[in-house]
Amino acid sequence: MVRQEPDGGLTVLADRFNGKRLNSPNDLVVARDGAIWFTDPTYGLVQPEEGRQAAPELPGRYVFRLDPGGGLAVVADGFAQPNGLAFSPDERVLYVSDTGGALNPEGTREIRAFAVDGGRLTGERLFARLPSGVPDGLKTDADGRLYAATDQGARVWAQDGTPLGLIATPATCGNLAFGGPDGRRLYLCNGSSIHSIPLKVRGAAWRA
Repeated sequence: MVRQEPDGGLTVLADRFNGKRLNSPNDLVVARDGAIWFTDPTYGLVQPEEGRQAAPELPGRYVFRLDPGGGLAVVADGFAQPNGLAFSPDERVLYVSDTGGALNPEGTREIRAFAVDGGRLTGERLFARLPSGVPDGLKTDADGRLYAATDQGARVWAQDGTPLGLIATPATCGNLAFGGPDGRRLYLCNGSSIHSIPLKVRGAAWRA
């Protein structure tokens, strides 16, 4: 995981844990305290089009937290392939998608929710499970709804896990993000194109 500096140079923030190379960091969120939370599946090791093939050095596929001082810690494990992640608006809940079904037809296609306790995660629970495809990128809006990029478009759930609907896309939606001048436009990565739709609510992480 690297940070691009104003002059274009790259600073490595994390590439190893306990002396072993990370798998292939995938998605991240930055908390208000400056800590970076990120997922580390093996897609970049096992899929040639995603990276460079190699044997994983780590024994698992984890969610990591990089604190502002540079300390790296595992905060969640037990995933087939941890992928997208997003905080609730108050940063008391972290949602993480498990996309094991992308490589294994019988694999996981679910979103888990954790209570955030400082730099730790507790109270793991199943938030949602998909009948097909996998939940890839995740985002929340200012009212706490969760949006997931899926094979049919952006699926939306209420904070209690109640399904609210689907913003359909012509092909698989790989990721999504809130943007626009007021944070109320949802952008959807749809294969070789990007679609957008105006919403009545802004993204939770949007800053004026």
